[in-house]
Amino acid sequence: MSTPVSTIPNIGPATEAAFARAGITSAEALRAMGADAAYLRWLAAGLAPHFVGYYALVMGLQGRPWNDCRGAEKLALRARFDALKAEADRTGRPGALPAGIERAFDEIGLVPRQPARIPGTQTAAPRGGRG
Repeated sequence: MSTPVSTIPNIGPATEAAFARAGITSAEALRAMGADAAYLRWLAAGLAPHFVGYYALVMGLQGRPWNDCRGAEKLALRARFDALKAEADRTGRPGALPAGIERAFDEIGLVPRQPARIPGTQTAAPRGGRG
């Protein structure tokens, strides 16, 4: 009998469901493939990349809390995460921007559009107007 993915520390029901969409349906399968291969499957399934989710997975597979990742270890994991994203982009991750375009956007100062703020609140206005 297989063990649910959510039995791995730091993985809750939403992440478990996302891994199922990527074809990973047991904790045993996830442990056997390791964090990097599992995250490549995540990206190949068209799921959004998220650094905190990646390092929480790495920490969970080591039996550590997600917030145990700091300093040089976190920097090394960021480099691995960026390499995984780049690899997924090269192999055709659904929804990925063309290779190198994010760097080009950074160089010309193009930044993602921020939602409008409603004056006097901390709430963003809905896209397309103020309602």
